[in-house]
Amino acid sequence: MEGPIIIEPRIFHDPRGYFFESYNADTFATAGLTANFVQDNQSLSQKNAVRGLHFQAPPFEQGKLVRVVQGAVVDVVVDIRKGSKTYGQSYAIELSAANQLMFWIPPGFAHGFETLEDNTIFLYKCTNIYHKGSEGGLLWNDPALKIQWRAQEPIVSDKDQILPKLVDFTSPF
Repeated sequence: MEGPIIIEPRIFHDPRGYFFESYNADTFATAGLTANFVQDNQSLSQKNAVRGLHFQAPPFEQGKLVRVVQGAVVDVVVDIRKGSKTYGQSYAIELSAANQLMFWIPPGFAHGFETLEDNTIFLYKCTNIYHKGSEGGLLWNDPALKIQWRAQEPIVSDKDQILPKLVDFTSPF
């Protein structure tokens, strides 16, 4: 899928623990990520929480650089770019405090995640400010998206339960 990027930082371990740069503009630019981040978000979720699938529509579209500080998630993106050869397709990756992977999600993708552990802390660096009137999403469990959620009884917000299915969705991208 063209657009999202998995970033594996160089981690320096010693008897005290570890150190790594979670963001360095020059290093990220070399990897092809030249975004200007203007907002950071953090969430805490219990095991089996599903958040998403969300996006911000233009002109408040957001690219997101996401990672897990504590716990683990299955992070999911869905391509919602009209005309893309992967439109409507999903991609999932496990992000955790243990693997320290980061995931870049450019504008034009709906995003969500499922927590695999209690007290999971998830961080987002965003390229645009949140604008309530521009929020949108897709139904998290739409069979057309073929997302393999793991929880038998996921915890999902009322708002996320009423988002449209892909077949009823008109992309702003």
